[in-house]
Amino acid sequence: MLVKIGSKNVKNVKLIMMVTIILAAVLCAVLFWVNDYYKATNTAKKAMLGNESIEVIEKDGYYLFDSSENRADTEMGIIFYPGGKVDEKAYAPLLLELAEHGFEVYLVKMPAKLAIFGANAAEDIMEDASHIVNWTMMGHSLGGAMAADFSASHDKEVDALVLLAAYSLEDLSSLDMDVYSFYGSEDRVLNMEKYKECQANFPDDVIEEVIEGGNHAYYAHYGEQEGDGTATITREEQQEIVLDLFLNTKAI
Repeated sequence: MLVKIGSKNVKNVKLIMMVTIILAAVLCAVLFWVNDYYKATNTAKKAMLGNESIEVIEKDGYYLFDSSENRADTEMGIIFYPGGKVDEKAYAPLLLELAEHGFEVYLVKMPAKLAIFGANAAEDIMEDASHIVNWTMMGHSLGGAMAADFSASHDKEVDALVLLAAYSLEDLSSLDMDVYSFYGSEDRVLNMEKYKECQANFPDDVIEEVIEGGNHAYYAHYGEQEGDGTATITREEQQEIVLDLFLNTKAI
């Protein structure tokens, strides 16, 4: 027996098929975008395993680089916001070094690898680690901008802010916190025009340092970044410079 399908039903079927195809295409695009980010290298993955003195503990929303030797009396904490579309684990070598100098270091897992979706992630960490007395916010690129945003609205809790190839859109000039800004001379990703415009948001006693030979990507281990300049120093050298600059500031 033949079943007649009216023209209206045919149109409805076509509409449903079209909507389904569009939704599938959108879902595929979203999944591709979410998974399209700079991956951590093997060097970074190895650092995530910790070492004899530092244990890396995975928590809900972050990783803790915990020094067993200093666990009982550590009062200094660093909360790190990673750069946009970068695997947070790529920063492990630098953060492992910081932990070895007595800090409890908290590496945030940002939703979709974008700190803009987790700007207030530090609130939960501070609540979890109520024993920390001195908090430093640190971030790279977009992560730095969001760390600055958080610091501006939590100046009673944050003692220091360290920006790596980043600037603050918020006014920090009158806040009682130490601000440090480091960027590489070969950085071609950082918008220097915007950076210079936002320098007015820094306090008068900001410590700014240009890392000679450094670029945008070498604070971490995720390969080369598209559009970046060619560094004339190694990743290890750039990270060692950051470490030395930080350890020689009044943040500690």
